[in-house]
Amino acid sequence: MTSAVALLPATPYLVTVVEKLSTVLIWLPMIVVQLPIEFRCLTRLVARMLLQIALELLLDASLEKFEITVPIAFAAPPPVGVVVFAFVSEQPPRVSASRAAGSIERACTQESLRESTLASLTDRVVECRACPRLVAWRERVARERRAAYAGESYWGRPVPGFGDPGARIMLLGLAPAAHGANRTGRMFTGDRSGEFLYAALWRAGLASQPTSVGRDDGLELRGCYVTAAVRCAPPANRPLPAERDRCLPFARREIELLEELRVIVCLGAFAWDAALVLLEARHRPRPRFGHGAELVLADDRVLLGSYHPSQQNTFTGRLTAPMLDAVLARARALAGLPAR
Repeated sequence: MTSAVALLPATPYLVTVVEKLSTVLIWLPMIVVQLPIEFRCLTRLVARMLLQIALELLLDASLEKFEITVPIAFAAPPPVGVVVFAFVSEQPPRVSASRAAGSIERACTQESLRESTLASLTDRVVECRACPRLVAWRERVARERRAAYAGESYWGRPVPGFGDPGARIMLLGLAPAAHGANRTGRMFTGDRSGEFLYAALWRAGLASQPTSVGRDDGLELRGCYVTAAVRCAPPANRPLPAERDRCLPFARREIELLEELRVIVCLGAFAWDAALVLLEARHRPRPRFGHGAELVLADDRVLLGSYHPSQQNTFTGRLTAPMLDAVLARARALAGLPAR
């Protein structure tokens, strides 16, 4: 039997487990071992250096060359390093490689997202680099900038949720806009979609002012919280399913921390589908998205559908101000807030 070891430090989020092979077919059962608690006191750089030395020593002991890589994508960074051992054996594993990878991902996610406050969760969101494609795009946009904002400093990082910690209503969007929230650092802030949305929230009595231009503009939300399924601006405004799934644990933890939450307004079909995954809705047939659609969940919370306030929808009249006002009025009623 030969063996190889690969490192999962605290910062990378896409890890390749590499097995040295010289045969045509070999099975790779995998075991995950958490590093000792002492590693928490080391800086990430020192921990990575020490473990890299151990990795090289192990690899030097083998005569074969790298032939096969098995990528494992993690939903969020583990709090400490994780070592993944891949053992070569002549018998197939009882669990498939894909299921093993899924178990590792779930274990790391559950271990990672234990933040006890929205503030600590915000810190965790902002430092995330889980999706290489999204990281590259958001940072490229922040460097190159749009001509209209050439003199501004872009946020260029994941965008956390924003709102009232005692919120009874959550608005769930798709993802930050490249030159909107990716520029300003606040959800639905700095673009036409945000102008449309926050004006409606103000009319509904859920915002202190009808405009949202930057993180320091004095805007406060009352009884509601605004977030998104994906926290980084995606190319062409289209996140991949895997990117959505890596990001959803953040929204799931927000829902857990918003103890008074009663209604989730899903802005668009993407957000609706994400909410069904988040809340593990097992309705059959699968509930379809629609403007004004309602779905009562097992815990009596309600999903409420609305067309997304994108320019494509608002400029064409598919979504009008009265239509959004009606959805927010319904959300207030379902949340037990007094009518305006």
